[in-house]
Amino acid sequence: MRHTSLVSMCVIGVLSVSACQKPGEADVERAVQDVISSDESNLNEIMMTVADPNEAVAYFRQAVQENPDKIGLQRGLGKSLIRAQRSTEAAAVWAKVVNHPDATDDDRVDYADALIRVGEWKKAETVLNSIPPTFETYRRYRLEAMVADSNKEWKKADSFYETAAGLTTKPSGVLNNWGYSKLTRGDYQAAERLFVEAITYDPKMFTAKNNLVLARGAQRNYEMPVIEMSQIERAQLYHTMALTAIKQGDVAIGKGLLQEAIDAHPQHFEAAVRALNALEAKG
Repeated sequence: MRHTSLVSMCVIGVLSVSACQKPGEADVERAVQDVISSDESNLNEIMMTVADPNEAVAYFRQAVQENPDKIGLQRGLGKSLIRAQRSTEAAAVWAKVVNHPDATDDDRVDYADALIRVGEWKKAETVLNSIPPTFETYRRYRLEAMVADSNKEWKKADSFYETAAGLTTKPSGVLNNWGYSKLTRGDYQAAERLFVEAITYDPKMFTAKNNLVLARGAQRNYEMPVIEMSQIERAQLYHTMALTAIKQGDVAIGKGLLQEAIDAHPQHFEAAVRALNALEAKG
């Protein structure tokens, strides 16, 4: 295995240097262990971030079986399960992590995140409430905002969203969530502003672009927003706007927007064609 070979090469290198300096055996042993520990940490980090999620799950599951008391390996398994979209398993792993003697508030935030992903909102709220208010992080407040949203505690949600957005240099995700919260409350103008702001931070965020069109459509504003978009995105956004118009009874406008979607798409846009044909069939 490449990992084993790398460790072996590092060990040989350390021993070669050690032979020149003639340290004691204890010094050599410590040096070897430091290299091995450092290499394992690097591999764990790679597995948690860039490796295939399911391969990472298999790696950490095996590692946890061999070293069940190492909280770092349990964290790696929990994070890998989230990346693999296996949230139910992840929640079970994070439940064990937070009961470990070395568990941190970051671990409790990860546990709350996993619980929200599986719809355990009340349990997630309990976990977040167990974290002291002095622990102020972007992830903590983003989750607090989502929980407040689920409870329809709008003022609290707005406060948490605002705090979360101020604690990160990449607030596009939380701004999009905040905008969607405003959209569901019927505050369409505020939602539109937040979606535009989210796109300003991340021009490639299609979810925010689609939500922006929904917010404008809800106000019967069917003009395409002036934002960066590809031809395929333009076609998809026209399609979203068309469905919004039709849902609100503006069928003629919806037909025109569907045709715009078909014309804008560089290939055949089956969904838009099917919707337009269905409307034409109804007369």
